[in-house]
Amino acid sequence: MEEINYQEEYEKERVKSAYLADRVAQLEDQVDDLEFKLNRIKNNPLWKASGPARSAYHFVQRQVDRVRNQGDAKGVVKKIQYKIREKQAVKGYGTASFPDEAERARQMQESASFERQVLISILVPLYNTPRNYLKDMIDSVVNQTYPNWQLCLADGSDAEHAYVHDIVEEYRSRDDNLRERIVYTKLEKNGGISANTNACLAISTGEFIAPFDHDDYLHPSVLYEYVKVINEQDADYLYCDETTFRDTDLNKFVTIHFKPDYAIDNLRANNYICHLSCFARTLLEGEDLYRSEFDGSQDHDMILRLTDKARKIVHVPKLLYYWRSHSGSTAGNIAAKTYAIDAAKGAVADHLRRHGYKNFKITSTRAFETIFKITYEIIGNPKVSIVIPSRDHEEDLRRCITSILDKSTYDNFEIIIVENGTSEEAALRYYSELLSGPYKDRIRIIDADRDGADFDPAVRGAAQPFNYSRINNLGVQKASGEYILLLNNDTQVISVNWIEELLMYAQRPDVAAVGGKLYYPDKTIQHAGIVIGLGAHRTAGHTHYRQRRENLGYMGRLCYAQNVSAVTGACLMVKKALFEEAGGLDESFAVSLNDVDLCLKLREMGYLNVFTPFSELFHYESVSRGLDDAGEKAQRYNEESEHFRTKWKEVLEKGDPYYNPNFTLDRSDYSLKVQD
Repeated sequence: MEEINYQEEYEKERVKSAYLADRVAQLEDQVDDLEFKLNRIKNNPLWKASGPARSAYHFVQRQVDRVRNQGDAKGVVKKIQYKIREKQAVKGYGTASFPDEAERARQMQESASFERQVLISILVPLYNTPRNYLKDMIDSVVNQTYPNWQLCLADGSDAEHAYVHDIVEEYRSRDDNLRERIVYTKLEKNGGISANTNACLAISTGEFIAPFDHDDYLHPSVLYEYVKVINEQDADYLYCDETTFRDTDLNKFVTIHFKPDYAIDNLRANNYICHLSCFARTLLEGEDLYRSEFDGSQDHDMILRLTDKARKIVHVPKLLYYWRSHSGSTAGNIAAKTYAIDAAKGAVADHLRRHGYKNFKITSTRAFETIFKITYEIIGNPKVSIVIPSRDHEEDLRRCITSILDKSTYDNFEIIIVENGTSEEAALRYYSELLSGPYKDRIRIIDADRDGADFDPAVRGAAQPFNYSRINNLGVQKASGEYILLLNNDTQVISVNWIEELLMYAQRPDVAAVGGKLYYPDKTIQHAGIVIGLGAHRTAGHTHYRQRRENLGYMGRLCYAQNVSAVTGACLMVKKALFEEAGGLDESFAVSLNDVDLCLKLREMGYLNVFTPFSELFHYESVSRGLDDAGEKAQRYNEESEHFRTKWKEVLEKGDPYYNPNFTLDRSDYSLKVQD
């Protein structure tokens, strides 16, 4: 009789279960997305107003079908196109930010004093470039306030577009300086964007390289800003903020992308760096700049490779690149380059394999085809200890525990309820129910008033002052799991694979705290990552606060996992060893900001914190402890806020690296600062 390897069979079933859980979660997301689209259609005023017309149309159509016995009758459908209003010039941005003559003179004078007068080679592959686009592109380089540049052009245009050569030669003939700085080569054949850009690199001599699209536009100060940073910070990889503009008008913004500082999880999920990368030639180490197998997403591949090697990556938070949106451009329509989707997935997969990841999955999100969800393999079956502070409010706790037990597809967990002075009879009866029920082996209740001893309703300790940090620390001390999941008792699980989605990040050696996406009962967002300095108290605040669940977020940021400074302690997973190494929750923050403080301590230890939108829960926030906006609670919050601002003064002054300084700290919706 063949011997059964139970461990091997268990692993197969576990992998199968994980796959099914992920599939269920995907289908739930699809249902939510379709429901959102259907509701958007139904709630559209035009849809409502056209109700009578549609009813009449359907009546007539039914008669036609009946008379013709469902023949080939075809209704005439009129297509109504809506022109989306383009965003007009935002005060302080666009051409309004271009230097006047006095500022140009100042920047040129300062440029001359830079210790490192680095030569920047701007690489532009040309292919049948429209006349006005070509001239705009060259003008934007010629008009730079930093003079030590080289424009390298490799022309793969066909015979019908011979004017490309003529226009370039006209610029080169203007004076000897331009003839030397504009380097041009005519290619025998068009090799595609990767090969043509590599041809630009071959004729370049600059210490720094800056790839530039042939139909885009540079801010006059971009090279000045870059070389200034190279001198001040010894940067070897730089990028800036960018805008997409409509066809010919730089001030007709389609999108404005104010980016975070370097964030590896953002970059894996979404090529947010995009334009304008500028980097030391030494980072190439003899490699091609672009690899032809990733044509369509060659920039994403290049950025992933070179940022891996860079010593000092600096984001210049200024709108310095103008990406033209027109028919045929990726900025205008990804469908114009459908191969870019597969190329982007391939580039990310190649990067992940270089970092040692295996058995991952990359899928497009509802935000955009090239914004990805990365599903990492969970190694082994580590135990997760779910720590839940609780006092009274039986209904909240029951809802929370029931959702964990009923919905979770991950099975190796324990629940530690940290009881904190409950007097409500219903809650005490529920404790007894849990301790004698079918899940009693994985649920433990400890008494915070008796320093974490097992709860006994007959033996009650002296009531301790409420201290959320102390309560959670006691729970962690009693935890037997390798991973800690701090969870509020007023939460309710939504996604079945919520634990897996947190664990896949918490397992990574470079990640500490991981937080999920929390909603209020009305399906508006309560938590989607925390920004330090945000809000009236200038301590910390939640981004996308109160946005609808279906919202894609600023530049799709509600749809992919990303690095953040902090996540809420209402749902926070971290390795137990890291929690303890960081000293746990600081008990001097009795109620508020202890979670942010923990995340900042972990960040200073060199770890990343991650927000993932794929672990979803409801959060009935403040139901169990009340609001903090009046009386004694308001005073306590003010005191803890002051304590936080004092402790993290230098960090707050630097600003949140994952939140662009062009955004206001007064709102959570990525609104721009009001320009003077």
